[in-house]
Amino acid sequence: MSEVFAWALSVYNNPWFTTSVWVVDWIIRIVAVLVVPPGRKPTAAMAWLMAIFLVPIPGAFFFILIGNPRLPRQKRRMQAQINEYLREANDVLERGGLRPNEPTWFTSLVHMNRELGALPISGDNGVRLISDYQQSLDEMASAVRSAKHYAHIEFYIFKSDVETEGFFSAMEEASARGVRVRVILDHWANLAKPLHRKTLRRLDRMGAEWHFAMPLMPFKGKMQRPDLRNHRKLLIVDGEIAFLGSQNLTSRSYNVPANIKRGLKWVDAMVRLDGPVVSSVDAVFLSDWYGETETVPEIDLQEMSSGSGDLDCQVVPSGPGFDTENNLRMFLALIYAAERRVVMVSPYFVPNEAMLSAVSIATSRGVDVELFVSEVGDQAMVYHAQRSYYQTLLEAGVRIWLYKAPYILHTKSLSIDDEVAVIGSSNMDERSFGLNFEVSLLVRGEEFVNELRGVEDAYRDNSRELTLAEWRKQPLRSTVLDNLARLTSALQ
Repeated sequence: MSEVFAWALSVYNNPWFTTSVWVVDWIIRIVAVLVVPPGRKPTAAMAWLMAIFLVPIPGAFFFILIGNPRLPRQKRRMQAQINEYLREANDVLERGGLRPNEPTWFTSLVHMNRELGALPISGDNGVRLISDYQQSLDEMASAVRSAKHYAHIEFYIFKSDVETEGFFSAMEEASARGVRVRVILDHWANLAKPLHRKTLRRLDRMGAEWHFAMPLMPFKGKMQRPDLRNHRKLLIVDGEIAFLGSQNLTSRSYNVPANIKRGLKWVDAMVRLDGPVVSSVDAVFLSDWYGETETVPEIDLQEMSSGSGDLDCQVVPSGPGFDTENNLRMFLALIYAAERRVVMVSPYFVPNEAMLSAVSIATSRGVDVELFVSEVGDQAMVYHAQRSYYQTLLEAGVRIWLYKAPYILHTKSLSIDDEVAVIGSSNMDERSFGLNFEVSLLVRGEEFVNELRGVEDAYRDNSRELTLAEWRKQPLRSTVLDNLARLTSALQ
């Protein structure tokens, strides 16, 4: 050991070695200045440059690993074809009669969404909110059990466990009847969670057609930035019924031992859809299916004359396959349009400068703004990054509600005034804006907003309000952790 130490010391003291390290160090810094800023947000560029200048070699390594949010060339080619498919689908998906007297800003918002890659708005839709976790699983199982032709299933986390047994049994029954069961599940999210192999074996036994989304399989030629994820949660049955929202298809604890030990349970919301909008949801699934298989099932995006309600709905997909951050732009437009009230529910609220400005301007205009987040977190870095914005938000006049432990409030929604809301899979953070494939549903109709307000009221009843006076008593160690985590949140 002493000989090894002596050799290492001699290498370290060798002038050629120290000179080489110094040269490499400065080459990395100079190259970083040339490579990092172009095409990148100023905040992200500064964060990367700071990391590389502080620790050049590790910083450069991580930049090479996760510094490029773009899809690989092959994926970009396929995504261009997918976007073209969605544009062509616009011509056949603009269906149903729209509600009268829509605000001018809403017409402009719908137009913007469509220009950025969203599907057209459709009318005469039924939208029902489901805020009970097990009820949601049961209703989705019931829908699959009623399938006659196909069930399209796409979930970020997809597990066969005690709580999802009814859903998997319904899949098996449907498949045994000859129903085509197609499943998309995110590769990394499921690989890192318990019951992964058991779930895949069960899919194989039932004869389901399944594929990983965003697989990390370098030896099979399937590789991209490792933290690009498909975060969507969708179910479509026979083109007649659809579900989407924030809930993964797994136990409320995600079956993770650390979560079970802490008693953590997830709180989510899904919507059940019927009417013309179901075809738009199906179009998103089919585009993702093509993205992973380069084939498209022969599915007729059938026209449904009307659903069980008369709500106007627009499906807004977003993610690294689009040139713009579709979800962020929609959120910003809604906050700027609000006249009286904004309610945001996001488990991971790490706003960029644009969203922080929009919220601050809204409160300055006299708009009541509320934010619901969890009292405890399941992801330490995001939790602390989120906390670093609390003082700014509180000083701006935002009311922050902390959903009480041991629950993780996982719902993702935004409602403004009396008749417009968004619900889906998208958080309000840089990851959901630029790195995750997400899907959001824009809904216009007082009936749905009133239903969502009821859920928000229930969240408020199970939360405590964080005050500025309380926040200013935070210990110094918490502030340091929060601020350090905030720096990493910009590394996109």
